[in-house]
Order: sequence, then structure tokens, then C-alpha cells
Amino acid sequence: MFSQVTSALIRAILVALLVATPSLLLPDTGTDTAQLVVVLAILASFMTFIEYYGQYPSIVEFRFAPPFNRIKFIGLASTVFLLTVILRGAHDPTGWSLFLTQLGDGLGRAIDFPYSPVRLVVLMMPPDADAALIASVRTAAGLSYTISIVMIFVFITAVRMFGWPLRNGAFNVWVNLPLFDPTGGGDVLYRLKRDAGLNIVLGSLLPFLIPAAIKAAADLIDPISIANPQTLIWTMTAWAFLPASMLMRGVAMSRIAEMIEDKRKRAYARAEAEALHSA
Repeated sequence: MFSQVTSALIRAILVALLVATPSLLLPDTGTDTAQLVVVLAILASFMTFIEYYGQYPSIVEFRFAPPFNRIKFIGLASTVFLLTVILRGAHDPTGWSLFLTQLGDGLGRAIDFPYSPVRLVVLMMPPDADAALIASVRTAAGLSYTISIVMIFVFITAVRMFGWPLRNGAFNVWVNLPLFDPTGGGDVLYRLKRDAGLNIVLGSLLPFLIPAAIKAAADLIDPISIANPQTLIWTMTAWAFLPASMLMRGVAMSRIAEMIEDKRKRAYARAEAEALHSA
């Protein structure tokens, strides 16, 4: 019990620090913004503590199949922290912030080719945006998109080379997929494959669709100014992380479907062998 409480508390503190990182490190954070961030950090940490303190999950998928959620959290935290350091360096430059800025700028320029996600993010900026803001957006987009690609690659490596999730022992589908209803109708294997394909397709397309949707909506509504450092951080983080998270979920569900299919084949082969033996 003590170990479970400690583990849930540590996770809650880490989530709270993640939410509060931009407000803690960026200069000139407004009072209203700081108060809102405190409320969001407390709410996120409370929900995380309740989720991991309970014996069974309610929302978080693959909770008992590490390192799925750990890879996602490390990728998300790295994106938020590095972008915060880069934008803080614009007002208080250090050697570390200058290095990250040059790294992000190089990654952004490398990925900024025609029809690439980074190019679409740059093109969604208003025509009157100054060169410094466009460069900042390109840097943030390049760094966040690279981190998302690395996050996906690490998880695929864990699946294909290290046998995730079987290397952690027995895998319970219903506990690790609390939002998946096994009685929803139809074959479970078919539904897992369908959901896996849908997540992979959406995860691949969203980095292209989100900038296009924002550009189209700019003609109808007044978009939130991305010139604000915190808005830029969370916008670029969400743009890169959410599609990568969906891709990881699709790969994970495809792996689970593959495990169920293999188990069914072994069960059918065993039944046929027993039938032949009895005959």
C-alpha cells in the first residue's frame, strides 16, 4: 500500500511540474496566467494520483504495460521543457539555450521542405507575421516534431526487438484497455485491428491536417495569438504529441491483435490435434 501511494504521488508531482514548467521558467508570466496554471496543475496532479492510486485503471490505457506511458510522458516533458528553455533564452540567453535554439533551427530547416508538416505550420502563420516569429515557430515545430518521431521509434523498437508487452509477464487486455468495450459487438480481433488502423491513419495525417484546419479557420474566427510564448509552447507540443500518441496507440493495438490471433491459432491447432488423437 505504501509503495502504491508513493508511486502515485511521484507521478502526480511530475505531472504538476510538467503543467507548470512554462510558467515557472518563462519571464513576465502574468498573474492571471499563473493562477490558471496553478489550478490546472493541481487538477492534473489530483487526477493522476487518483488514477494510479486505484487498483484498476479508469482512463489511462496500458497502465500495466510499461514503458508505453513512460515513453509518452518523457517525450511530452522533453518537448515542453526544451521549448521553454529556447523561448526563455530569447530574453535571458545562456549557452544551453543557444545550443538548443541552433539545434531546433537546424532541425526545422531540415524538415521544412515542400508539403512537409513543418512547412505547413510555417504557412499557417498570418501574412503580416515578422521574420523573428516565423523563425521561432519553425524552430519549435522542428524540435517538437523530431522528438515525436524519436518517441514513436523508441516504442516500435520496444515492440519489435524487446517483445513488448510480453516481456513484462502476462498481459491483460481488458485491464490495459479500460476504454475498449469487449461486448460492443463484433469480433474483438476485428475491432482491435480496425481501431489500430484508424489510429495509425489519423496519427499520420493530423500533423498535415491541423495546420490546414487552423489556416482555414483563421478566415472565420480570430485565432489565439501564437506570439505568446506559452501559447507557442503548448500549440507546438499538442501538434506534435497528439498524432504521435495516436500512432503509438495504433501500433500497440495492432500488437495486441497480433497476440490474440496467435493465441487463437495455437488453441485451434491444439484442439485439432486432440481431436485427431481421440479419433
